[in-house]
Amino acid sequence: MTPNTSFRADAAVIALVGVAHATSHLFHLLLPPLLPLLMPDFGFSYTEAGFLMTVFFAISGIGQAFAGIVVDRFGARRVLMAGVSLLAASGVALSVAANYPMLVLAVALAGIGNSVFHPADYSLLNKKVSPPRLGYAFSVHGLCGNLGWAMGAAISGTALAWAGWRAAGMVAALLALFSLVALQIARPLLDDDVARVARDAARRAGPAEATFGFLGTSAIWLAFMFFLLITAAFGGLQSFSAPVLGGIYGLSPAAGVAALTAYLLGSAAGMVVGGFVAARVYAHERAVGGALMAAALFAAVLASGLPAVWTVIPLMTGIGFGVGLAGPSRDLLVRRVATESLAGGNASPAFGRVYGFVYSGLDVGLALGPLAFGALLDAGGRDGVLPGVALLQVLAVLTVLSMGRKVARPAARSA
Repeated sequence: MTPNTSFRADAAVIALVGVAHATSHLFHLLLPPLLPLLMPDFGFSYTEAGFLMTVFFAISGIGQAFAGIVVDRFGARRVLMAGVSLLAASGVALSVAANYPMLVLAVALAGIGNSVFHPADYSLLNKKVSPPRLGYAFSVHGLCGNLGWAMGAAISGTALAWAGWRAAGMVAALLALFSLVALQIARPLLDDDVARVARDAARRAGPAEATFGFLGTSAIWLAFMFFLLITAAFGGLQSFSAPVLGGIYGLSPAAGVAALTAYLLGSAAGMVVGGFVAARVYAHERAVGGALMAAALFAAVLASGLPAVWTVIPLMTGIGFGVGLAGPSRDLLVRRVATESLAGGNASPAFGRVYGFVYSGLDVGLALGPLAFGALLDAGGRDGVLPGVALLQVLAVLTVLSMGRKVARPAARSA
C-alpha cells in the first residue's frame, strides 16, 4: 500500500467512524429540547421527564461495559451497524409515540444503540488507522461528537418551530439510516478479523480469563475513574451553569446559555488543537494533566466571583478548551492502557471490552454528576458548584498521572 493509498484509507475510516459518532451524539440532545412539548401532550411530571434521561444513561452505561464483549466476539463493524440501526428505531419510536411508556421504549432503544459506539469506534480506529495518524483520528472523533450534539439541538429546535416533535424523531431516524447506508457501502474498508482472533484467543485463555481477566489490571480501573470524574464535572456544568452563573454574576438565562455555548465551542476548538498535540508527544498523561489543570484553574477563578462579568464567557471558553485539548491525548493514553496492560496488545481477546468498560465511566459520570450537583443546589450550595467542578478536574489529573505511571512500568520491563 502506497503512502497516498494509506492516507486515503485512513481518512475514509476516520470520516465514517466520525459520522457514526456524530449520529450517536445527535440522539443525546434530541429529546431534552422536546420535553416542554412532550410533558403537556402526555401529562407527565418533571420527575418523569428526568427519569427518561436516567433510563438512557443507565442503559447506555451498563450496556457499554458489555458491548465491548460483543465487539470482541462479532467484530466492530457489525456491532457499530447494529447500534446505528437501534438509534434509527429509537427515532421512529419517538415519532409514533402515543403515551409515556412508548417514550421510555424510545429512550431505551437509544440507550442500547448508544452503548456500542465507544468500544466499536475505538476498536475500528485502532485497527484500521495508521498509528502516526491516531492522534488526529481521535481529535476528529471527538469533534464529530460535539457536532452531533449541535445537530440534535438544531433538529429539535427546527422541528419545534416548523413541524412539531414527531418530525424531530423522524428526521433523526432518517439521518441514522443515512449513516447506516454509508457504513454498509464501506463494508470492505471496515471489515476486521476481530471475531476470529477473539474466538481463537478465548479458547486458549479459558472463559474466565478471556472475559473478565482485564478487570485485574489497576490501570484500567484508573481509566474508568478518570472518565467518571471528568464527565461528572461536565455534567454539572452542562446542567447547572446557567443558574449558577446567574446567581454569582447576575447573568440572564440567555447569557447563561451563551456561556455554556462558549464552553462547548471552546471544547471543540481544543479537540482540534489537541489532535496535533497528541500526535507529537508520547507522555500523554502529562498533556492531559496540564490541560485539565488549566481548566480547573479557570473554573476556580470563575468560582471566586471576583472577575468582571465580561470575563465569564472567556473563562468558560477556557475551561472548555482545556477539556477539549485533553481529549485526543486521553484517548491515546487509553490505547496505551489497553495495548501495554494486556497480553497481545490490540489483538488481545479483551481489547474491545476494555474500551467498553473504561468508557462506561462516561455514562456513570454523566448520570451521577447532575444528581450530586443538583442535590448541592437544593441544599443551598450554589456557590459550591464551580469549586466542585474544579475539584473533580484536579482529581481527574491525579488519576490520569497515576494511570500513566501504571502503564509505563510494563513498558519499561518489556524494553
